Amino acid sequence: MKAVLIVEDEIFIAMEIERILEDAGHKVIGIAADENEALRAGREAELAFVDLNLRDGPTGPAIAHQLAARYGVRVVYVTANPAQIGEPAPTMLACVRKPFTDEAILAAVDAANQASSGAPIGTPAL
Repeated sequence: MKAVLIVEDEIFIAMEIERILEDAGHKVIGIAADENEALRAGREAELAFVDLNLRDGPTGPAIAHQLAARYGVRVVYVTANPAQIGEPAPTMLACVRKPFTDEAILAAVDAANQASSGAPIGTPAL
C-alpha cells in the first residue's frame, strides 16, 4: 500500500499501528486525531485505519464516509465496538477489533492490496 492514514486520537495506539505498518514496508502519511486533520490528510491517502471515537467525539464513521466520497480512500475501522459503525463506508474493507494484533492490521492491508488489484474480496472482521 503506497499511502496509509491513521485516524486515531490515542497516540500510543496510533503509534503502534504506524510501527506495524512501517515494519512491513508500508508508508504512513500521517496520524489524524480529529475530523479536520483526517480530511486534510485524506487527499493523499489510499487506505485509512479509522477509529470511531476521536477527540472531537464519535466522528469516525462520518470521517470514513467523507474519505470514501471525496477521495476514494479505502477504509478499515479499528474499534472495540463494531456496532457503533452503523452504515459502513462504501469503501470499507475490514473491521479490526481492539485490542488488535500485528497480523490483523497486516491482513487489512492485504485486503486493500487485493482490492487495488481488482481481486474479489469480502469484508472480514479481523
